[in-house]
Amino acid sequence: MTAAAPPAPAVAPLAPSAVAAPTIDAGILRARVLIVDDKEANVILLERMLRGAGYTGVASTRDPLTVCALHAAQRFDLILLDLQMPGMDGFAVMEGLKKVETDGYLPVLVITAQPNHKLRALKTGARDFISKPFDVAEVLTRVHNMLEVRLLHVEIRRKNAELKTLLDQVVAERQRSERLALQVTPDSIAGRLQARPDVVEEALADVTVLIADVVGFAELTPAQGPAELTAQLDELFATFDRLVLAGGVRKVKTLGNSYMVAAGAPGPTDEHAARAAELAGEMMDALEQYNERTSSALQLRIGIASGTAVAAVIGKRQYLYDLLGDAVAIAARMQSHGVAGRVQLSESTQRLLGESFALEARGALEVEGLGEVQTWFLR
Repeated sequence: MTAAAPPAPAVAPLAPSAVAAPTIDAGILRARVLIVDDKEANVILLERMLRGAGYTGVASTRDPLTVCALHAAQRFDLILLDLQMPGMDGFAVMEGLKKVETDGYLPVLVITAQPNHKLRALKTGARDFISKPFDVAEVLTRVHNMLEVRLLHVEIRRKNAELKTLLDQVVAERQRSERLALQVTPDSIAGRLQARPDVVEEALADVTVLIADVVGFAELTPAQGPAELTAQLDELFATFDRLVLAGGVRKVKTLGNSYMVAAGAPGPTDEHAARAAELAGEMMDALEQYNERTSSALQLRIGIASGTAVAAVIGKRQYLYDLLGDAVAIAARMQSHGVAGRVQLSESTQRLLGESFALEARGALEVEGLGEVQTWFLR
């Protein structure tokens, strides 16, 4: 922006300097530069110097009262500011610019013929100075150096803003993950985890574990495609989730097409075996209804075992609530050595159920790692 003025006075041609001007890259040449001087001859001379060196974003004003508003609107990369001007001197202009440049960096290169003004200008916030009368090489070198630092400062500030945004996203995602982890973690465990975020474990003396497997589900993938099968499994497991919530048991995890539940964990109950057996029957009924509704032919193979286990929260950043121990290992064997469409029970679960459920003895079964075990089917 150039203030209106009478015809420009004659300006002497620039005298060659003994010092070569710096080589300037294209980014610096596109920088926005504002020249502020009440003397038209000085403005014209500085414009000629800068434009002759290839600078394309040069503006000027002879009215110091407009500088702050101009900078607020256009955010100049460098302001060449004369100190001695009527109405408002350069020191007052810099005080006003401090309210615009909230990060405290004033991109000001002062112009002065008074050596005693230089120190005061630097203390006021100026970054460098140019002495009058002008030397072409000095002016261009100081302008180049100032712009190089200023543009680097702007780039660092931009990068810091990007890093802050990224960090905020990472923190938000971690908080979201922790909230989700705590939501799927029993309240008693979650409270301990928040108080002490390391491995939290709890010994369970009497627990019943149910493991259900959708038989042959993996073999269906080539025929139906992964997207269709995922939707199918999601719908079925959502039904199981509702049964679990209503049955007073705890969903531990899903692994592929397997679904694991614990009764009596984390809160103990004398009815843990009965609750698991009731849930098994409800899951079988739910699958039958699902097959009728979708014309599917899926089958469940369910294994149930009772005994001891350890409930633990595993992981430092992403928590996993899991069950380990004998009851889990035996339930897994009951499932893997079971029969599609049936619920197989361990001897420990059969003893707890007594005569409250209709059971069918399957007989002795050789199970790897356990030897010969007696098993029963739930009718």
